[in-house]
Amino acid sequence: MNQSLPHHYIVVEGPIGVGKTHLVKRLAESFGGTTLMEQPEHNPFLEKFYLYPKQSALPTQLSFLMQRVKLSKTLNQDDLFNDLHIADFMVEKDKLFAQISLDDDELALYHMVYDNLTLHHRTPDLVIYLQASLPVLKSRIAQRGIGYEQHIEEGYLKRLADTYADFFHYYDASPLLIVNAEQIDLVNSEQDYQQLLDQICNIQSGRHYYNPLPIKEKK
Repeated sequence: MNQSLPHHYIVVEGPIGVGKTHLVKRLAESFGGTTLMEQPEHNPFLEKFYLYPKQSALPTQLSFLMQRVKLSKTLNQDDLFNDLHIADFMVEKDKLFAQISLDDDELALYHMVYDNLTLHHRTPDLVIYLQASLPVLKSRIAQRGIGYEQHIEEGYLKRLADTYADFFHYYDASPLLIVNAEQIDLVNSEQDYQQLLDQICNIQSGRHYYNPLPIKEKK
């Protein structure tokens, strides 16, 4: 591959079902990077949360926070100047989920824990934020067929997507690529992947937008 990345720590973010994990794996394969992947299947409270959100929100969120902080700490132990790390989460995302899941008292407790656990975490060299409409997110969640995800309420998914959009509207801590992933098929289309890769490889600073043509308009 002729392309090279000017980054050592890349994060791919976006709401449930948008395609984060697949893109992280493809980037790691293309450039020989190390992946930092969330493992929701290891959260013992997650399935209960989708069935009974009120009762299970706080332990679910704290379990995810512990997992994300533990994973992010590995970045302080590795040689970040020589190795490429690509993650499907950023630590700050945890607060987005907490914001829409917890009541006021739970959120106050959560913030105290969060502030103590995240005093020192590395800022990404590049964040790739994938966006897609609610119908597309629902369709992709259905297609991948993870049992507990089929209980996600449409209202929750919409609040999550809106919260992500608001967060990244103001985000300026890292170079940012905002991708309209509505028409991108990173699973089956090598052309889609290569075109996105070109965008990623050419970003070194600032905020950028990638809005690919609909499939029917591609040549």
